[in-house]
Amino acid sequence: MPDSTTMPPTLFPRDWPRAWRALKILIADSDRTDQVFEIIDGLAGDSLENSYQRFIADPEGQRLLRERPSLLAALSDRAALAAMPAGSFGRAYLDCMEKGSLTADGLVEADEVAAKNLDKPPLADPDREFVGDRMRDMHDLWHVLTGYGMDEAGETANLAFSHAQIPNLGMGLIVGAGAVIGPKDLKFTWPRYLVAAWQRGRATSFLGVAPYEDLLPQPLEEVRAGLGIPPAEHVHPMGIAIATRDACGEDGVQWVS
Repeated sequence: MPDSTTMPPTLFPRDWPRAWRALKILIADSDRTDQVFEIIDGLAGDSLENSYQRFIADPEGQRLLRERPSLLAALSDRAALAAMPAGSFGRAYLDCMEKGSLTADGLVEADEVAAKNLDKPPLADPDREFVGDRMRDMHDLWHVLTGYGMDEAGETANLAFSHAQIPNLGMGLIVGAGAVIGPKDLKFTWPRYLVAAWQRGRATSFLGVAPYEDLLPQPLEEVRAGLGIPPAEHVHPMGIAIATRDACGEDGVQWVS
């Protein structure tokens, strides 16, 4: 197989009709993670290639490509995560996943369903495939690092943060839709919150090259500081948004410090 430096850039045609259909399904059922991937993959364009180029330009990214650690394997080893110190990044991730009854390979399954629906061909370059898979597998870690929950409000905020880190029209579409259909007031509190989450992502170092396997046993707060993630209380003085639904089925948010 040719060396990755000689491979042509990985570009995907954008399928707007399919993305719009997937967005309608996602709005009707926010648990359809496969539709999130379908939107993101359907509008990927040059997103993966841009992330790959940023990855290989970083010395840590180059090391990860040489050594090829399996982030999915590290996140799937619940016994190892449970043995990590209280207050560690790994324990916080495990607690988050157990609370949501989630597994690390759940993202893989949703990604595979979306790829099948889109008839997406496999990547010809193993280096780009490694980077793409790693970017996918770190999604839930970013929930922990940012403090954005796995409820609807947290998912939207995490995607806004992620869109700043790895720009993708699909992520932007989901965040934009979330801003429009979310709770409304005269101060535009909810859309401003999402803008702040995006700005927070812009202000953070590139998390795509973070050595997560080495960071998991370390104290969570030290990991956040080391990665340059602005503290949530500075970015969101009202607190972190948590999705709510009243007795009439109306959506809203509450703010948790």
